[in-house]
Amino acid sequence: MSNYAPPALGRERNILLVLLLALAIAGWGVVIWQASQTDLRMGGLTMGMGAPLFIAIWIAMMVAMMFPAAAPMVLMFAAISKGKQRQGQPFVPTWVFLLAYLLVWTLFGALAYIAAAGIELLTPQAMWQMDIAPRVGGALLILAGLYQLSPLKKTCLTKCRSPLSYIMTSWRDGYAGAFRMGLGHGAYCLGCCWLLFVILFPLGVMNVAAMAVLTLLIFAEKSLPLGRRIAGIAAVALIAYGLIVIVVPGALPTAM
Repeated sequence: MSNYAPPALGRERNILLVLLLALAIAGWGVVIWQASQTDLRMGGLTMGMGAPLFIAIWIAMMVAMMFPAAAPMVLMFAAISKGKQRQGQPFVPTWVFLLAYLLVWTLFGALAYIAAAGIELLTPQAMWQMDIAPRVGGALLILAGLYQLSPLKKTCLTKCRSPLSYIMTSWRDGYAGAFRMGLGHGAYCLGCCWLLFVILFPLGVMNVAAMAVLTLLIFAEKSLPLGRRIAGIAAVALIAYGLIVIVVPGALPTAM
């Protein structure tokens, strides 16, 4: 299996790659437009959004931030699936795999909204913003940094950095199999990056600058040769920033 080379997709690969990048760009467009309508200091953790709008914006954020890093895995699935079709086996379109991947992140977004709305309901907004939020934000940043160094993060990152290995060891035939594989990849991706999304709450859910930095970090640690070292550097930076925020709450964008 280590000597297996997936069949080249050629023109189909280029079309799929362009489509993924176009969706990511569209996601950024939606996020930037929504950010222009949102004050980071107002609206609490949910930014005043109802559940449908929050989840829709969450999906746009996920597509914008995750599709560039997920592209190698999606392309690998498409290549293997095409190769099996050429061998006379049933063909499963790539959108089945991608839909399951999206579903994992959508469910996580729904849980994030429920948690954020619950905190807003239980905590008066003025008290949250002036007293609790900066310190909780600093603690979340430190937790995210520590998680970067955890065995679970390293395991999930290894899976995300090895598309061929994941596809070949997790392959399931048929639509249900492709959907299950997409769920599996989504779970590993979530395990790798969930806290990087959670820290957007203290940084500002619609903070485009923070999103851009995290997008570059996610892409680098998943795709670049020095990705694991970059993940370690990010851990140190997050811990240091979290400590600063706890001591100087005004260092948090949403506290400015």
